[in-house]
Amino acid sequence: MARRKLPLSTIQRVARSVPGLEEGTSYRTPAWRCKKRLIARMHQDGVSIVFWIDDTTRDHLLAADPDTFFVIDHYRGTEAVQARLDRLSAADLRKLLVRAVEVSSLRP
Repeated sequence: MARRKLPLSTIQRVARSVPGLEEGTSYRTPAWRCKKRLIARMHQDGVSIVFWIDDTTRDHLLAADPDTFFVIDHYRGTEAVQARLDRLSAADLRKLLVRAVEVSSLRP
């Protein structure tokens, strides 16, 4: 049985619970920034969300759960990873957003 897609309203509620995140847009899709740095955005495909995290976390996610996490050609060579919204829980979303905020604070 297919899981339900994580709705935008839940994503927004979870993002509001992460200190320092501000909602805006990127490429006409909802996006979240911390100190003006892009942390995550809804992908225009409507079925996934993109996170900017570190290489180590991205590689771990891709290896541990390739049914949920993937990288399209556009993001190859970057620290971005996509997650399918029908496989992502609100708790996992929050963990990923928190990790992305932590990583962004380490970048110059």
